[in-house]
Amino acid sequence: MAFKRIQLGLIHVAVAMTLVPINSTLNRVMIKELAISATLVAILASLPYLFSPIQVAIGGFSDRHPLLGRRRTPYIVIGLALCFIGLLLSPQAAYLLPLNFWGGVGLGLLAFGAWGMGYNFATVSYLSLASELSGERDRGRTIAVMWFMMITSIIVTAIALSQMVDPYTAEALVRAFWIVALAALALGLLGLVGLEPRLSPSFVSSSNEEYSWGRLIRFLLNNRQAKLFFFYLAILLAAILGQDILLEPFGAEAFGMSVRATTRITSVWGACVLTALVVAGALERRMDKRSVARAGAWGTLAGFLLIALSGLLASQSVFYTGVILLGVGTGLATVSNLSLMLDMTTPEMIGLFMGAWGMSNAVSRLVGTVLGGAVRDLVIQISRVPLTGYLVVFILEALMVAASLVLLPRIDVGAFRRQAEVPSLIERVAAATD
Repeated sequence: MAFKRIQLGLIHVAVAMTLVPINSTLNRVMIKELAISATLVAILASLPYLFSPIQVAIGGFSDRHPLLGRRRTPYIVIGLALCFIGLLLSPQAAYLLPLNFWGGVGLGLLAFGAWGMGYNFATVSYLSLASELSGERDRGRTIAVMWFMMITSIIVTAIALSQMVDPYTAEALVRAFWIVALAALALGLLGLVGLEPRLSPSFVSSSNEEYSWGRLIRFLLNNRQAKLFFFYLAILLAAILGQDILLEPFGAEAFGMSVRATTRITSVWGACVLTALVVAGALERRMDKRSVARAGAWGTLAGFLLIALSGLLASQSVFYTGVILLGVGTGLATVSNLSLMLDMTTPEMIGLFMGAWGMSNAVSRLVGTVLGGAVRDLVIQISRVPLTGYLVVFILEALMVAASLVLLPRIDVGAFRRQAEVPSLIERVAAATD
């Protein structure tokens, strides 16, 4: 199983690597160097998450309809290919926008849309595969390995990008995106080799049993714990992930950092997340998962407040302290909440539930990114002070983390499973809706 965890980690690494250039470098170039509206950048960056409901469809469909004898691998391949295409097209769209606005918007929709579809295809599929291969007892360890590898790859990718775009030119940026895209595709395909066992013919034939999609979705919505966990994840992740598009432009605005310096913010954050992942893995053996999740939320809340304070004080040391706390809190929250997420599934519908939680993740990115960019622009228009827009967003994100802390004590995996238990899950759903 140890080798399979590494393979799963390689797939996770591949998808994450395609995200780093877009969220850690391209957004800063578009907002600062190209002077493109942060609202438009936020809309393009969050466009992929508009497709998040497809995760429920992909997860449920792959549960019942294997391709070439496998339930997850074909969908992961499709996802990796779309991420590759989207990453290559995204800088072309950015540089076209100032020259041909509508042409740039069209290409941007294609680029970010392709990446988003790929993200949704790949994520629900490899998380479902991770849950199936690891089993309940080993899920925490599998998550820790996958996210350790992912954060390590984010750090390495961010450092490599900072070197490849120094000095910054359009040609250097496009070349860097090509290198990252090819490396990500190769690692993802390598991780898939021999990973998922071929299903038996009897399973393939029985898995084609049809049932009502409407009934299954109503079952998901009628499970009180499922709804609660969905909204909890959405609020928390909207705050944690919503800062991606603004943290580096904030560093440039508040402290005059160069493209190379702001790109390295991601590596500092990533190193802290990496350290916290190791700590969280150890804590989960001694503490309740919700306690670890609570500690992570408090860390991120303190991080946001310090980042906002750093702008008022014009202090880079306070800023980096906030980034460190944000990274530590994110790491603690990641392991605990993803372990909770994998626990809140049923064997009959792993793909469907993973699709629902993946959709919650994507919705949170959508809300956090668009809200962050729009609020930043609105506040700047009102106050005429660019820095104020960033500070309001970071304080708003701290309040969202506080709201998640209110919901967390109500999460109960046991109650979720009691509500989901059935003699036959499909029969219960049918009985409840007929």
